[in-house]
This record gives sequence, structure tokens and C-alpha cells, in this order.
Amino acid sequence: MTKKNTILVEEVNNHIVNWLKTYASNANVNGFVIGISGGVDSALTSTLCAQTGLQVLCVEMPIHQHKDHVSRGREHIEQLKKRFPNVSNIETDLTPVFENFKNQVPTEFDDAKLQLTLANTRARLRMTTLYYHAGVHGLLVAGTGNKVEDFGVGFYTKYGDGGVDISPIADLMKSEVFALASFLKVPDSILNAQPSDGLFGDEKTDEQQLGASYDELEWAMLAVENKLATENFSDREKKVFEIYSRLNRINQHKMNSIPVCKINNL
Repeated sequence: MTKKNTILVEEVNNHIVNWLKTYASNANVNGFVIGISGGVDSALTSTLCAQTGLQVLCVEMPIHQHKDHVSRGREHIEQLKKRFPNVSNIETDLTPVFENFKNQVPTEFDDAKLQLTLANTRARLRMTTLYYHAGVHGLLVAGTGNKVEDFGVGFYTKYGDGGVDISPIADLMKSEVFALASFLKVPDSILNAQPSDGLFGDEKTDEQQLGASYDELEWAMLAVENKLATENFSDREKKVFEIYSRLNRINQHKMNSIPVCKINNL
């Protein structure tokens, strides 16, 4: 399996930071709010936002969060605050909110469907929280999705982590996210951790959920873009291509505009 796009990290960094500053200025806002998960995407996004010199609010929103996610997120926030005086942080513990929500809705359903629905509920509670902080401080909600997640396999929650104002890293492949994060000295604990969305309260990795690694999915995305001949694929490549194609197909409802019933000449 061969890939991949490469980037000039310093040039890309400067381009994104300038884009963020220009967008914030045109929107007449004070800066950005970012949900910090302990993963590389939110660490990179917050570091890019911090370089603008505008107000950056990092928000921790634990919901039965795994201790490793919490410790990595806090390590990153403390490092970022030491490097950039415009960065502040706050924790909003959503565990009691989540538990109270579960007490108010029926839960006697198929376990797999219930657990996935509750995982998406966590993401939507966090989206609501970020927009609260954004509203009272005059900030934009900065998204943390990368290109593979946002436009390849749709690995995010609609109106959850997909509910944002701007997407600074959504044109970067996951490998490019890691390259830029390494250049910007994101903590090694984050760079070396297995990617995980943290929505199930354990260390279930993204690869376990998706059935393929980000490197493999990135390869499949580029294979589609470059119109590679599938008959030349190895058995594993065929399997990964099948996984990518299925996820891309079933998650189009996230990636496309909301369908509108048009009333024409009735």
C-alpha cells in the first residue's frame, strides 16, 4: 500500500494561521473556542488558533472520560498556556448532564444501537457546550475534523463534533495532521497515542471502530481520487477499499447539504 500526500509544514502552518486571522477579523469575533479531547486533531487545531494572537478558549468536557484522554488533554493545555498568553481553559463536567439525560429517555433498546446513540449524544452535548462558551465570549467554534474523517468516511457525529463554525484542518490528511502537529511540538504523549474518539468511555481506538487504520483509509481516499484500478489491489487493499467505499456511501447524509424539498411550479 503506497501513499501519500506530503506537505511543507511551515508553509501550511502559516497559511492556516493567516486564514484563521482573516476569517475572525471579517466575522468581527474575539477568537476561537476548541474542545480538547487529548487527541492530535484538537491539539493541532488549538495550537494553530493560538498562533493568531486572538483569544483561544480550550474546553475540557469530560463524560465518564478515560483517564488517559484527560491526562493528555491537560498536558497539552498546560503546554499551550505556557507558550501562548492568549490561551485560557475551562472544564465543564458533562457527566451529570449526560446521566440526567439518560434518566429522562427510554433506554430499553438493542444494545449496539443504544450505545452508538448515546455516544452521539455525548458529542451533541459537547457541541451545545462549545456554542455556549462561544456565545458568551464572542468566539467561533473551531472544528477539529481532518480530511479523511470529514470528507472520506464521515467519522463524526452530525450536529456533534460536526457542528462547527470553521474547519481549519479539514483539508489535511491524518498523516499531514501528525506531521504538522510534530512540527508544532504537540506533546509526544498525544503524537504516540492511538487515535480514539473517546465517545464510549474506554480506549476503543478509531481503527477498531472503522476496521482500518488512518494510513489505510488515506490510501483508499487517494485511490479513489486517482482512479486506481481495483483489479491490481492486494487482498488487504481490496478489503480496505471496500471499508472506505461503504463508509463513504452510508455517511453521505453527513457530508452533503441537508435535502430541501423544492416547491416549483405546482
